[in-house]
Amino acid sequence: MNNYQSLKEEVYEANLEIPRQKLAIYTFGNVSGIDRQKGVVGIKPSGIPYDELTPGDIVIVDLDNQLVEGKMRPSSDTKTHTLLYRHFETIGGICHTHSTYAVAWAQAMREIPNLGTTHADHLVASIPVTEVMSDAMIQGDYEHETGNQILNVFRDQNLSASEVEMVLVACHGPFAWGKSPAKAVYNATVLEELAKMAYLTLTINPTTPRIKQSLIDKHYFRKHGKDAYYGQDY
Repeated sequence: MNNYQSLKEEVYEANLEIPRQKLAIYTFGNVSGIDRQKGVVGIKPSGIPYDELTPGDIVIVDLDNQLVEGKMRPSSDTKTHTLLYRHFETIGGICHTHSTYAVAWAQAMREIPNLGTTHADHLVASIPVTEVMSDAMIQGDYEHETGNQILNVFRDQNLSASEVEMVLVACHGPFAWGKSPAKAVYNATVLEELAKMAYLTLTINPTTPRIKQSLIDKHYFRKHGKDAYYGQDY
């Protein structure tokens, strides 16, 4: 068996979830996964439609963006993914989509406020949005700088990538991550739903306040941490 076959299959299956969950159309978006023991990342090849993708098409690169295995160019977002893997050492998969509501918030350059318990089930904070990229960053190593924009907002807001597993890149769109490629797509799907709910809520009542802290704590910690009791033990 190919040394990277299991990683390729895992990343392939996660990529197929993007169109299944209606998170992007045509060739938009990508999912990657990392094998930290081998120091390699598997990622969707650039510009390949999901219905044409095969496990063998998944491109393997190292954390310095050097091609390890593959016949096609990796996603144009590869440098963003590898930068996040280098700095967020607990994550195992990353998903970038162009889902409609999340992109709308990103284009509006607005964070998504925590307005209710569905949001609080998944994270205590607002979903952050980066600063708009400077001209120098755009004209430089653009995809690398996209990753830096994400790192900057997490540093500036003192956020943990293991607690806040999603972000909006201003004027661009959402990135989400998790312990595996599949969990990254799950978080991207949740992000889109939270973006839609927040938009509808603020359309109905533009002065809706953020949810109170006691409700955030109740809903978040019943699913997370040592005292969590949601779900089953098996």
